[in-house]
Amino acid sequence: MSDSRIQSAALRGKIMSADDAAAFINPGENLGVSGFTGSGHPKIVPQALARRIAAASGRGETFRVGVWTGASTSPELDGALFKVNGVSMRLPYQSDPDCRNRINAGEANYIDVHLSHVAQNAAWGHYGKLDVALIEVVAILEDGRLVPSTAIGNNPTWLDLADKVILEVNTAQSAKLEGMHDIYSVALPPHRQPVPLTAPAGRIGDPYLRVDPKKVVAVVETNCSDRDNKFTAPDENSRLIAGHILDFLQHEVKKGRIPPNLLPLQSGVGNIANAVMAGLNDGPFDKLTAYTEVLQDGMLDMIRSGKLVCASATAVSLSAGALSDLFANIDEYRKSIILRPQEISNHPEIIRRLGTISMNGMLEADIYGNVNSTHVLGSKMMNGLGGSGDFARNAYLSIFMTPSTAKNGALSCIVPMVSHVDHTEHDVQVLVTEHGLADLRGLAPRQRARLVIDKCADPRFRPALDDYLARAEKGANGKQTPHLLGEAFDWHLRALRGESM
Repeated sequence: MSDSRIQSAALRGKIMSADDAAAFINPGENLGVSGFTGSGHPKIVPQALARRIAAASGRGETFRVGVWTGASTSPELDGALFKVNGVSMRLPYQSDPDCRNRINAGEANYIDVHLSHVAQNAAWGHYGKLDVALIEVVAILEDGRLVPSTAIGNNPTWLDLADKVILEVNTAQSAKLEGMHDIYSVALPPHRQPVPLTAPAGRIGDPYLRVDPKKVVAVVETNCSDRDNKFTAPDENSRLIAGHILDFLQHEVKKGRIPPNLLPLQSGVGNIANAVMAGLNDGPFDKLTAYTEVLQDGMLDMIRSGKLVCASATAVSLSAGALSDLFANIDEYRKSIILRPQEISNHPEIIRRLGTISMNGMLEADIYGNVNSTHVLGSKMMNGLGGSGDFARNAYLSIFMTPSTAKNGALSCIVPMVSHVDHTEHDVQVLVTEHGLADLRGLAPRQRARLVIDKCADPRFRPALDDYLARAEKGANGKQTPHLLGEAFDWHLRALRGESM
């Protein structure tokens, strides 16, 4: 690659400012935007668009757009657009406070959807027409091929579907990301064929994104880093949760149910997930692999130590220090990291074939194993489902984890009945809190309930859960899954009144 990041002569002629590029976006249009968990998102055109929207609002005009992404982005994108109330509809996952507040105030529509479903749904037109693709890339080659950035997400789909394409070429991203990606497209039914991926390290596609150059209306040069994903040191609860999971995995190896190098790991985002990775890094397992959505600091540590030999994901989501380390040692990391479209990283067929060990966070679980990952007290969206459902339904082992209480101990994360269901009891095999691990496989509902209370609930809430279950077993309409429908949500109602559960 030469010094210039924009080698295509045709596309060099379309270089312009962010403000000029944003002028191609009109009120009412839908934007397909790159970005996944704070990485690989456009950095300056969204801010220019937010300024346009604010100016229009000052003139009394309505200017709002639909925003489709891979997952969460950053304050420069979601934050900027939602602060000016410029988004009419958002999908499929978010984590920005301004975005969340607008959604929960009813000021923006939000579609929470399995990440593996987004590309197909968009291609079928379920979300409407895609007008503009706004994509960050590392470079544009002479023949117009695009070197992807630190996230793939739904970028191939956005480039295919959009009428207009705006490219941000970000020189803050290492040019040596070239070759780390594997772009493979899935045909729509009835022309779909099996995805020929049989191992996390396999390559089945092309290292580059492709776009019809006639659709490119603007190229914007930028030099801005990804969001600094700050991960705190694991607290005591996180370490205890990680310890329970490691003990469980060792037990499964001894039983011969998983091999000594485990099965491909999938881990959600957050400090507990990083604590589990730290535990695995210090643990007895070697030659591990990962087939996941997001590569965080913990997995990068495992690659560096040699514990993790391959990690397949759709994005890297790193702290500033870890991102600097990735770029400084990228020739070595490229041997172990592959970034794919999320339609592949989250593909149910591949997850089932590889037999992943999937570990995801939750807000609450009920005594029968139903899990709520998204809604606080039934109605308020937190972040979204993300890809946890893709993995929970199809993994060999589906593990959900959380501290047993929230709000300084006022709320129990183990309740009689969850206030919102994202993952049914049929997709949840293992629940873990700092107090213990409940292996729910092969258990009937009442057996599950007893184990969840004994192993996972905080001791302060166990007597109330025991009492609820005992009375439900006597007074419920049926004995299969006993519930007292008149009080199953009393715990949440007390929380809404500001009381302890």
